[in-house]
Amino acid sequence: MKRDDSLWKAILEDVFDDFLRFFFEKADEIFDFSRPFEFLDKELEQLFPVNSDDFSPKYVDKLVKVFTKAGEEQWVLVHVEVQGSSDRAFAKRMFQYFYRIYDKYDHPIIAFAILTDRNKSFQPRYFEEKFMGTSLRYDFNRYKILEQNELELAKSNNPFAMVVLTALTALKSGKISESELLEQKIGVLKRLVSNNFGRAKIEALMGFLKLYVRFGNPENDIKFDSSLEQLLDKPNKTMGIVEFVLDRERRIGEKRGEKRGEKKGEKKAREQKLTFVRNLITSTDFDNAKIAALADVAVEVVQKLRLELN
Repeated sequence: MKRDDSLWKAILEDVFDDFLRFFFEKADEIFDFSRPFEFLDKELEQLFPVNSDDFSPKYVDKLVKVFTKAGEEQWVLVHVEVQGSSDRAFAKRMFQYFYRIYDKYDHPIIAFAILTDRNKSFQPRYFEEKFMGTSLRYDFNRYKILEQNELELAKSNNPFAMVVLTALTALKSGKISESELLEQKIGVLKRLVSNNFGRAKIEALMGFLKLYVRFGNPENDIKFDSSLEQLLDKPNKTMGIVEFVLDRERRIGEKRGEKRGEKKGEKKAREQKLTFVRNLITSTDFDNAKIAALADVAVEVVQKLRLELN
């Protein structure tokens, strides 16, 4: 069972208004939701150039420009920690993000650290530096998934609560059997369908639930898909998340191609593309034609890989 932490990048964009409402009780009085959010991924990459292991991240970051009801610009930095063990440099890294962003834009910043690790003792709350009479302390908002109450999340009518509930379910993987995990995921699915979130958000949340934590046994994916179809009375759709995964796979090939030469890059990109096809075969109910179109390969390639997997 594997989880795909990079999917946080996509789901945060899909439910960012709910993210703000989840953490701020009076969000509708503070923020102007009639004005669109601006996701500043490129600007963030300029301040923090990507590393060679960018596509196997230890953390995920989002920088979002929002507007208050007073008409003022506000910067919201969402730093999602997805490292499975404690990182002594985490609080310092949060501070580095703050001062570089503040130095460039000179705007107020709301910083969040969402911790998805399994280490109960990993509790970063602030960065502090002291030396010979000079001191500095930087505090940030911290939210640890492991500490959340499953029943309280299930009662919430906020879509972001379903994201947290999915992440909480993922933390149980490895500690419970696959059949128990299947029951957990179907339970989250039922709660999701029972809420009137709107079709677009339901599809995004379903994609996150389906792909964030993967089963080791493909038969459980089939059972989950069957439950999804029964609840919706129609085939499921996870295109938003799938498109995100596809874009990431393409960028993997491009980045490695730049570093290892065009020829090697093309070979590696094809390997990544074939891996992507295999993931779609085992994790979705898409037919061969749809998978071929998504991965930009011939239908025969999909047919061959499906036979190999069977």
